[in-house]
Amino acid sequence: MRRRSLLIAVPAGLATLAACGDEGSDSGKASDSAAPTDGATSSEAPAPKIVDGPLPEVTAGTKFDEKPTVAKGPGEPSDQLAVKTLIAGGGRTVAEGDYIQANYLGQVWDTAKVFDNSYDRKTPLVIQLSQGSIIDGWRYALTGKKTDSRVLFSVPPTWGYGEGGNENAGIKGTDTLVFVVDLQATFNSRSSAEGTDVAQDDIDVPKVGTNTDGKAPAIEIPDAEAPTDLVANYVIEGDGPEVGAEDSVLVQYKGVLWDGGKEFDSTYGRDALTSFSLQQVVKGWAQGLTGKKVGSRVLIVIPPKLGYGDQPPSGSDIKKDSTLVFSVDVLAKM
Repeated sequence: MRRRSLLIAVPAGLATLAACGDEGSDSGKASDSAAPTDGATSSEAPAPKIVDGPLPEVTAGTKFDEKPTVAKGPGEPSDQLAVKTLIAGGGRTVAEGDYIQANYLGQVWDTAKVFDNSYDRKTPLVIQLSQGSIIDGWRYALTGKKTDSRVLFSVPPTWGYGEGGNENAGIKGTDTLVFVVDLQATFNSRSSAEGTDVAQDDIDVPKVGTNTDGKAPAIEIPDAEAPTDLVANYVIEGDGPEVGAEDSVLVQYKGVLWDGGKEFDSTYGRDALTSFSLQQVVKGWAQGLTGKKVGSRVLIVIPPKLGYGDQPPSGSDIKKDSTLVFSVDVLAKM
């Protein structure tokens, strides 16, 4: 089924993030100085060599997930990618194409001017390590690293913003950039909810499988009339932050029809996660996920009045006035 089948607007794709924050940026939104803009390079450049240095010193904030202070670059930077793991974590290995959740600080080599950091916003960045979603320097520097690691690296223009630089961030086309990245988590198409199973005692609502092996959970539709009001119940309750009504989320999900239980959409079938803003989906999704905790699996039963009503997506298996049933794993808040 098409990716946009449950969305009512263009998804909040991570590749579209291009804003560059500063010390006074909105604390509720993660800007993305590592994401490409019109001036950013792509993989047209050959892969860089990974070298040990030179790299500036982290002079304060040396603990994992603590805002760092980084000195000016020592002399001339490398024309390749200098990478150093400052704290070696023991978590999952990051692969290219994964989504990562990370805190980071970025500054200019020559001046030590900080052009963006997520620590002050208290909102980690969630973004995909793939071509077109993020500057190449991040992809090459972070692929193969483990979560719970702190990585220091420098990115010359070739694998950063190229000759055009990034005017919004004050980055010139000749600037080498320095990043400190604290890798908190990584997600891929095998990721699942992580938390505590919640009793599913209501015999009049669907029962959802609690497997956390990355495979699609079973959804059992009861022999009962479809509810006329929204149902949004924990199947697995995570311990992450609550999702707000204006947040974007990274999810795994599976959707079936109440009548007959036929699957009409699934990230599992596409072997790819998806992300979107709760302001861009049908009301049942927005209301059902608001207030739920990151890390959870949620059963959402959406009556027609909060779904598609008499205007289902064209070309889909959703008929007029269908009641929709979803299992949603909320992997991260963005």
